Amino acid sequence: MSGGGTAVNAWLSSDSPYIAEALSHAGFHSVTVDLQHGMFGVDGAIALLQAISAGPAEPFARCPDHDPAVIGKLLDAGAYGIICPGIDTPAQAEAFVSACRYPPTGRRSFGPARALLYGGPDYTDEADRTVMAWAMIESAPALEAVDAIAATPGLDGLFVGPNDLALALGQRAGQVPPPTEVEQAWVTILEAAHRAGIYAGTFCANGEIAARLAALGYDFVTPGNDLALLRAGARLALRAAQAAPDGSGY
Repeated sequence: MSGGGTAVNAWLSSDSPYIAEALSHAGFHSVTVDLQHGMFGVDGAIALLQAISAGPAEPFARCPDHDPAVIGKLLDAGAYGIICPGIDTPAQAEAFVSACRYPPTGRRSFGPARALLYGGPDYTDEADRTVMAWAMIESAPALEAVDAIAATPGLDGLFVGPNDLALALGQRAGQVPPPTEVEQAWVTILEAAHRAGIYAGTFCANGEIAARLAALGYDFVTPGNDLALLRAGARLALRAAQAAPDGSGY
């Protein structure tokens, strides 16, 4: 993102280090380990972060909640970006950023552990500058307070959770194309982020929506998670195989 253009992020909901490593080598700018809805805990996430860092992609994590102890452990394990769900108020955004920064700026406890191995001996000197803090906007109160949240000192970006946001706005989650209310929210959040001089990111149902939001001005897009990509690829292969005249695929 610092070089301009839109960064494309992969999303891990499965607990396979092999898949994590493969996605890191697939050309994505970053790979996010999802501890909120992924099928693993912190111990599993550490192995996934190790696998991601075996390739060129930046290792990111979505923490399960606002717990600063978990955020600190993920950073100590080598995450270079934290996406925090459920940020509804400027006070929550401020507390989240504080959990990502060392004193005197924040209250992250010192103990970089694996981060020191991965980041190098200057990790602690550079961590506050290089670790990214993303606040998820996924509720009606967050949308109402989006400008104040975006203005939080030290926050790097706003990240849209379109499915929870759809539910919060009285719509059904997972609609493709998304409902008008979500489309409008995407514009509102993008404009708030850029007014504040920070990045705008979002989860997307597929690559086509990700491309459209990148063209709109989003800096960071996620075209579905690992299982969605697997299912889509499986469906394409199945349809191609079943299209053979005798159904054999030959």
